[in-house]
Amino acid sequence: MPDASTPTLTGFAQDDGAAVTPPTGAAPVSPDETVGHVTSVGPAARATVAAPTDLVIEPRSGWIPVDFGELWRFRELMFFLVWRDVKVRYKQTVLGVAWAVLVPIFSVTIFTVIFGNFAGLKKTLPPDLVQAYPVYVYAGLLPWLFFSNAVSLGGMSLVNQQQLLTKIYFPRLFVPSATVTGSLVDMGLSFCVFAAMMAIYGVAPSPLIVLLPCLVLLVWAASLGIAYLLSALTVSYRDFRFVIPFMVQAWQFLSPVVYPTSIIPERYRLLYALNPLAGIIEGFRGVIFGTPIPWGMLAVSTLSSLFLLVFGMLYFRKTERRFADIA
Repeated sequence: MPDASTPTLTGFAQDDGAAVTPPTGAAPVSPDETVGHVTSVGPAARATVAAPTDLVIEPRSGWIPVDFGELWRFRELMFFLVWRDVKVRYKQTVLGVAWAVLVPIFSVTIFTVIFGNFAGLKKTLPPDLVQAYPVYVYAGLLPWLFFSNAVSLGGMSLVNQQQLLTKIYFPRLFVPSATVTGSLVDMGLSFCVFAAMMAIYGVAPSPLIVLLPCLVLLVWAASLGIAYLLSALTVSYRDFRFVIPFMVQAWQFLSPVVYPTSIIPERYRLLYALNPLAGIIEGFRGVIFGTPIPWGMLAVSTLSSLFLLVFGMLYFRKTERRFADIA
């Protein structure tokens, strides 16, 4: 006979009154019995009651793979974050999205006067492009302005949205991804101005321009990888808030924005192409103007871009678990 003072388990019943299968060896439970109440138990049922265990939740350490299934489940959030970034970027500005048009125009004007005329860099271009030096510079500014905006804004995205990080959970990769992807809107507006400049200077696009979306995808991947890396570093080390503007400024002169890569000695060009913008910018000009495309440099820059994307994403995931604590 079981001790009446010891709570024992005989079985359970559901809320709707239907009986459920009791543990092996226990007596059946009638619908009249109260759900979950422990009334009496036999020896066999007592054996099925497991000893209490402790569940310990710890953060994962080391390199953490990207959960692409989770990113897909939150894809609608990604869309709204991109849309929010585009709307906020020009909110409370007098000229609004016109800045996306005026900035490249001012840059082309300054570069044409300083580097094209005073420094004489336009003499290094093919003869049919000497008079179209502003268009040549603009073709280099298209990927460069996207890259510089994406890296500058994406690198600071986590710090600028630390309130969001500490309140709810969502894939943190979406924060820099939304900022970088939103910069594609500015790039689209710049392409409209570029088409008008080509018409004004009488420059016809090459048939290879159909490859231009591949190069846009490549510069997006390179920007995304660097934005992942810098945003994670900026959260951990606030010094990078000062490093990013200087790095972007220096990177512009290390990229062939206002000069062709032909002025780089040939034996250094593959090394120079480790800068992903080197091959991408030359690729832009090649598919737009029909000039020879340096395929070797483009291949090196492509590998460099993919490496930056993978490494930046993995480093972001490795440090992601600390964001809510130190942001």
